[in-house]
Amino acid sequence: MLHQEKLRFLFAINPVSGGKDKSDWETGIRDYFREQPHDIEILLLTGDNDEEALQNRIQEWQPNRVVAVGGDGTIKMVAEQVLDKPITLGILPAGSANGMARELNIPLTVAESLDVLVSGEEKPIDIICINDKEMCLHLSDIGLNAQLIKYYNDNNLRGKLGYARGVLRVLLRRRLMRVQIQTHNEEVQRAALMVAIANAKMYGTGAVINPDGDVSDGQFEVVVMRRLAFWTILKMFYRFQPFDPAHIEIYSATSLQITTKRKAYFQIDGEYRGKVKEIKAEIVPGKLRVMLPA
Repeated sequence: MLHQEKLRFLFAINPVSGGKDKSDWETGIRDYFREQPHDIEILLLTGDNDEEALQNRIQEWQPNRVVAVGGDGTIKMVAEQVLDKPITLGILPAGSANGMARELNIPLTVAESLDVLVSGEEKPIDIICINDKEMCLHLSDIGLNAQLIKYYNDNNLRGKLGYARGVLRVLLRRRLMRVQIQTHNEEVQRAALMVAIANAKMYGTGAVINPDGDVSDGQFEVVVMRRLAFWTILKMFYRFQPFDPAHIEIYSATSLQITTKRKAYFQIDGEYRGKVKEIKAEIVPGKLRVMLPA
């Protein structure tokens, strides 16, 4: 057997990501590494100063790979802490949606995703810098979907019922935005229900908004959703297939500025960021190193 380099893994586990218990994942991690030559450390996130706790553990443990065990929000938080460090990000898809894991073709089972961490390939992926200060790994948008995220967060209901209630509320209150879109090589003005800044293909629900998205191609896409019928929009949120190209426009970009006439709902990677009138975005190619299937 070939000698295998001994590595240090730090697992950041969000115990209740997506409302799902992660005890099986922790047990699976410990069982898996009993047969491995590597060292592991586990940090259970609490939702209270997680960023600081993770930074402290990284400094103490000096891991080769830091692994996000949770959904898209957990992945983003962990990615932000390893950015600009000689550390590779790993992903165990333990959330409810797992959009980023799907995007990167990471298996959804404990054993298979752990195999990727140990025996996969380290590959660089792009990030999008938003407003010169925040990282977008996956998808950001202004308008309809960001409004849905706000309503869902404000709702006491969770799961599919809470999501359905949010969708209906958004559709009943939808309104067009007047937007000016300036990319690195063109400028357009549109009336739109939503404008997405897409580093990836699909939302966590599986709805494909950017069929040709590639997190490693050195660019992102600007997806403009124009006026649509009520039932067409409803199907888009629930059907795991590309949005109808007749209803959207897609522009490739390396930089972007969006300006709206009035403030509109805005979200980054599933986290609501309030109402804004201007958004700036710029691609940062190959900024984040991630363990992916070979």
